[in-house]
Amino acid sequence: MTRQTINEALEWIATGIEVTGVGIIVVGAIAASLVFVYGGLVTVGWPGAFRHYRANLGRGILLGLELLVAADIIGTVAVTPSLENLSILGLIVLIRTFLSFSLEVEIEGRWPWRRGETEAAQDGRSPTGERF
Repeated sequence: MTRQTINEALEWIATGIEVTGVGIIVVGAIAASLVFVYGGLVTVGWPGAFRHYRANLGRGILLGLELLVAADIIGTVAVTPSLENLSILGLIVLIRTFLSFSLEVEIEGRWPWRRGETEAAQDGRSPTGERF
């Protein structure tokens, strides 16, 4: 296999992952919208359905962003790595990581490092694991 063949294969793979990431975002938005309407009309009412809608929509976007970051990394490896390409990749990953972090906080309603405290409280334990 030549380097050119490998580069072309990596470009196709990166494009496939990008398309999958965008597809997941679109399908996630459509599914979240359908669940929102159903929840508003039939099950939990509009305020509850809206909270679920935001969380479901955020989860779809988060998953799609993860795939888009992976595609960017593969796409950068496929081309001859240069300082310019790596700095652009670093900026893209930084922006998408910030978006993912923001979405996670929005969905969960707490900082990621506070997850253990919330789970412990739900189980009736202190954050150190002691029962109360």
